[in-house]
Amino acid sequence: MPRPHPLCDIRRSPVKYRYVISLLCLALSPLASAQDANQIAAIASPWSGSGGELGFASASGNSTSETFNGKLRLRYAEGDWIHSMDLFGLRSSAEYKRTQDDGSVDFVRQTTAYRYSAAAASGLQLGEHRQLTANARYERDDFATYDRQGSFALGYGTRLIDAEKVVLDAQLGPGVRRTHEADTDETRTGLIGRGQLDLRYQLTDNTALVNNLLVESGSYNTFAQNDLGLSVSMSDRLALKAGWQARHNSDVAVDKRKTDTLTTVNLVYTYK
Repeated sequence: MPRPHPLCDIRRSPVKYRYVISLLCLALSPLASAQDANQIAAIASPWSGSGGELGFASASGNSTSETFNGKLRLRYAEGDWIHSMDLFGLRSSAEYKRTQDDGSVDFVRQTTAYRYSAAAASGLQLGEHRQLTANARYERDDFATYDRQGSFALGYGTRLIDAEKVVLDAQLGPGVRRTHEADTDETRTGLIGRGQLDLRYQLTDNTALVNNLLVESGSYNTFAQNDLGLSVSMSDRLALKAGWQARHNSDVAVDKRKTDTLTTVNLVYTYK
């Protein structure tokens, strides 16, 4: 039952005001009911920290290029279990001028970046800020030495810092990884050690600095990815985020660089 508004107690009001108060009560009752429904839905909702990011850049004129990147993050809690899924996509293309042998000129569009990844995890809570985790990750990168990578790992997670403005979580455990090398068409499978650090520092009420470091190290390659972001909230659901990502592979082909970086400015939508 929705709670009565204080004005609705007409028994204590003079007779001449009871008619006006009754009309006010009819107008305020739907608002009170809607407020109660929203509060109940917020309490009962198992979704938390879910949302997406979207960024797009386009240039035209003497040079033409387009870049798109997007992220989707889902978090679901049920009892002692916490489940999550992360999706990421990046695509970039550019158009350049090409002169033929006969002197004619045409324009050719070429893809310069194409990468997507998916990660899923489940954690069993052992107590406050302690859990056993299972993590799976897959990525495809058409411009990397390892154009396909997949891994699965078990681990133990705990909170190292739990302060008013700073939170630092860590995970560590063993796993297995399967990779495909584009140049040699070779597929390899091996054991890895997996570590992850998640840092969040609340600078102000609406500004937060976040950093995520993932390391997967095996006998033939160490993969590391660091995501640094600064987000500024514009409302309860919308924010602007500037991000910098660095990816490193220790074992790459001769003509490939070991480290790739990506700088983004995205619009973030958070589902609460």
